[in-house]
Amino acid sequence: MSQLVRIATTGSVDDGKSTLIGRLLFDGKAIFEDQLGAVEAASAARGHEGPDLALLTDGLRAEREQGITIDVAYRYFATPRRKFIIADTPGHLQYTRNMVTGASTADVALILIDARRGVLEQSRRHAFLASLLGIPHLVVCVNKMDLVDYAQDRFDDIRTEFASFASKLEIPDLTFIPVSALTGDNVVTKSAAMPWYEGPALLGHLEDLHVASDRNLIDARLPVQYVIRPQGADFHDFRGYAGTVAGGSFRPGDEVVALPSGFTSTVTHVWGPGGTKLEEASTGQAVTVELADQLDVSRGDMLCRPNNRPTSTQDVEAMVCWMDGDLSLSPDSTYTILHTTRETRASVKDLEYRLDINTLHRDQEATALGLNEIGRVRLRTQKPLHLDAYRRNRDTGSFILIDEATHRTVAAGMILGASQNTANIVWHSGSVTREQRATRGMTLWFTGLSGSGKSTVAVEVERRLVASGQPAYVLDGDNLRHGLNSGLGFSPADRAENVRRVAEVARLMADAGVVAIVSLVSPYRADRDAARALHDADGLSFLEVFMDTPLEIAEARDPKGLYAKARTGEIPEFTGISAPYEAPLRPELLLRPTDGDAGALAEIVIDHLERR
Repeated sequence: MSQLVRIATTGSVDDGKSTLIGRLLFDGKAIFEDQLGAVEAASAARGHEGPDLALLTDGLRAEREQGITIDVAYRYFATPRRKFIIADTPGHLQYTRNMVTGASTADVALILIDARRGVLEQSRRHAFLASLLGIPHLVVCVNKMDLVDYAQDRFDDIRTEFASFASKLEIPDLTFIPVSALTGDNVVTKSAAMPWYEGPALLGHLEDLHVASDRNLIDARLPVQYVIRPQGADFHDFRGYAGTVAGGSFRPGDEVVALPSGFTSTVTHVWGPGGTKLEEASTGQAVTVELADQLDVSRGDMLCRPNNRPTSTQDVEAMVCWMDGDLSLSPDSTYTILHTTRETRASVKDLEYRLDINTLHRDQEATALGLNEIGRVRLRTQKPLHLDAYRRNRDTGSFILIDEATHRTVAAGMILGASQNTANIVWHSGSVTREQRATRGMTLWFTGLSGSGKSTVAVEVERRLVASGQPAYVLDGDNLRHGLNSGLGFSPADRAENVRRVAEVARLMADAGVVAIVSLVSPYRADRDAARALHDADGLSFLEVFMDTPLEIAEARDPKGLYAKARTGEIPEFTGISAPYEAPLRPELLLRPTDGDAGALAEIVIDHLERR
């Protein structure tokens, strides 16, 4: 089976990228007659004597009208030796995000340089982006050699200048080929006009390029996308974990570990598409893995080798390319992050610098990233990510950021590794263990609408626990906003950070043997789940208590007059009125007004704790 190679073409405007691809398709006989007929008709309408091969990839009307590439155009063709997918990426500075998109999966990048104009800023920019994106092979095509009389000295000057710049970048394989896309010299066949060039034509070089070892074949990674539990008697006990292998390989008999749980098992079967039983699944294959043990594994988890695990961390260092023209990235902003099959929230803790991709200068005074700008950021995620550095594995080392309000993809990121601010900080364990403490702590998380009675019941539970000899303390949402969370507002991002901080404090108190009684609206289910996960990771008990008070009752109580202000618009983003509340799905305790007064409700909580 011939191997697939992904190619990205880059270069400055009018350097001939689209024409070069058109020449590859035309001379490689990879064009259908109707395609050629349409191009010939369009070329004639524009006054060309023959077919304008650039029109084979410039598919948008604006591209044909202006004679430039705007969007990324993908073209497929094959030779007897290899299959190719070519991405024709735009050369304009304002379309850097499109170039990043088209080149993100490429095995080889073609950078075109006009022999007349030489190495331009855009040439350097695209070389840097190719290096940043981890493209292992770079081919510099010095184009339009026919316009400089096929002069060897001109080609040598360009090669020397570009190689000097490329020496500052991480480019494993760099090749230079003199071509003329318009006339076909050195594109598909060797040119008689340049006998001084002893290398292969471009197509021959692409066919011989060794790409098999470029992908990570060592680190076994299977991000779980879906858990398959088919119905029927024939599949009574079947549980399969489906996903695309993101590194290494998986075979029956391999020992694997599931992250984040850490439980181990053995691969019993590997299933391919259509239920085909495979002896081995390697990088890029979509498979279903069946294990000897029925582990609790769900979407977003990862299977890997016990002695070869990815880094699991909530603190991430990454290079980010900002792709949104209406919004900008700034510290303290929060987004949804998609990494492999895991989706969670991520907040920007620091913009370390903005990179000038023309000069490689680092602007450490930058406070934001705008459209097409690239910078280094430090992220903090709600759930741990199981990651590798992008240089080691593109699949487990990349992510996208999604704006939570517009649901638009606003950035693409390349992971550098765990944040150095935490990677070198080790948790210091004390000499007193949890079992040696006089009391056992836990967290009671009261959630519900404002006016639902959370604080009243929480205070009564605290009083009864302390009277019985159990240390307890109420962490009230309003009280904490006078100090710990005084700088936070009420946007979804600020609410998430509010919950995170309270959960961290509650976890420490529970570890110290205190019952932390949290009274917090905490309207979003994902935020409360993150608080629970934080406790679960440390083996601490977490009980969610839902004060299920209907809105009309809570509003009628209105002990602080907040609902009245929210109704008149004085308080924006007020839960239950102008902002949503997501009720718990499976709370440990559900308390309603019909269950009695505050004392009776507190008694229900105490009884539940005693039974536990």
